[in-house]
Amino acid sequence: MIPRQYLRENPEAVREALSLRGTDVDLDAILEIDEQWRELKASGDDLRHKRNEVSSEIGQLKQEGKEEEAQNAIDRSQELKAELEDVEERADELEAELEAALLELPNIPQDDVPPGEDESDNVEVHREGFDDLRVDPDDVTPHYDLGDDLEIIDEDRAAKVAGGGFFFLKGDGARLEHALIQFMLDIHREQGYTDVFPPIPVKSSSMRGTGQLPKFNEDAYRIGGGEHDDYAEDDLWLCPTAEVPVTNMYRDEILMDDDLPLKHQAYTPNFRREAGEHGTETRGIVRVHQFNKVELVNFVAPEESDERLEALVSEAEEVLERLELPYRTVTLCGGDLTFASAKTYDIEVWAPGDDMDHGPDVGGRWLEVSSASNFEDFQARRAGIQYRPERHESADYIHTLNASGLALPRVMVAILEYYQNDDGTVTIPEALRPYMDGQEVIEGHDPVGESAVGAGEKD
Repeated sequence: MIPRQYLRENPEAVREALSLRGTDVDLDAILEIDEQWRELKASGDDLRHKRNEVSSEIGQLKQEGKEEEAQNAIDRSQELKAELEDVEERADELEAELEAALLELPNIPQDDVPPGEDESDNVEVHREGFDDLRVDPDDVTPHYDLGDDLEIIDEDRAAKVAGGGFFFLKGDGARLEHALIQFMLDIHREQGYTDVFPPIPVKSSSMRGTGQLPKFNEDAYRIGGGEHDDYAEDDLWLCPTAEVPVTNMYRDEILMDDDLPLKHQAYTPNFRREAGEHGTETRGIVRVHQFNKVELVNFVAPEESDERLEALVSEAEEVLERLELPYRTVTLCGGDLTFASAKTYDIEVWAPGDDMDHGPDVGGRWLEVSSASNFEDFQARRAGIQYRPERHESADYIHTLNASGLALPRVMVAILEYYQNDDGTVTIPEALRPYMDGQEVIEGHDPVGESAVGAGEKD
């Protein structure tokens, strides 16, 4: 959340920041509400002072036996009380209105965030793994066809169970997913991360704390709230990212400087409606409503957050480097920044199976598998997370950062497409083999059911 004082003193800087983001907000209206609120607070303070003076007079007048004057003072005190209550009620209404407006304002981008409108204006920092590619994109079978051929991805049966946008992983597909999760957790444990296994349902207050609410409520899955729902009062959402529960585990707390930096990692399933994305990525597991992810969440002192962001990017990149998957890292432009971020790097793995118009010059396409972001104190202000540099010093807001380490479905897509072989099998990346009992190749499974009889059986 942008501090009120900063908004009052730097309205033009905020306007420029919103312009860089391409955000259309009536900032003048917000400043007007703030001005009215401050005037009412000043008026309330003045009325309170006058009432205190009158109250003092009442006692003095009674001591002096001036009953009529004392009664007049009592009447005046009651008038001031009623007037004060009206002012405070209106001030509270404006306070709530101002708070709601401030919750809608995105974070201020850092000075070095490049200008731009969308992902096409993001700036590539570097790319790795393209010196000796093992596949030609022209010869690659897309993951959705390959997964179907190998009987390791089943979207049709998942649609019966949960609807579109969900999928089953079967056999070696499920084993590969489990292997990736444990592989990532082990890497980040080596990097100094402490494991956290958080609750999956989260409260609205937690969603507000990290910036998912109120801006993105249409993207999230609410638990309850239907017409005939007995659990609507639970006020819970399915976790859209482990960033929400892990960041909010320290909500309304003061950490000590000795605690920092805090580095937590958490595996969770994640749930997103992907509102506004209907009709895109209708095949495969690139854009789905439920997916697994290992999340990296950092809490640091303000002066260390920029350096920590660079290290955080390297920690996420290490997963792709050990898997020997080609990838690139880009700096997000202002128009592509997430709501709460002050600066973000996206890590995009190369998937050669589909040649997209906006894909890389080597063919195939880029798939974002991690967004590494520095939120500075934006989330901390919303969630009330502070730290005290020294025990005798005042508390200040901490800086929070996070990155996916990594989002699994798209890593799975990249492995199936990049490591596939001419015979339709998939070579398991060497780094994952210890997690799959030494298995080296995914050869697929026989289909199941009536439709499999006489058609599609594996030799």
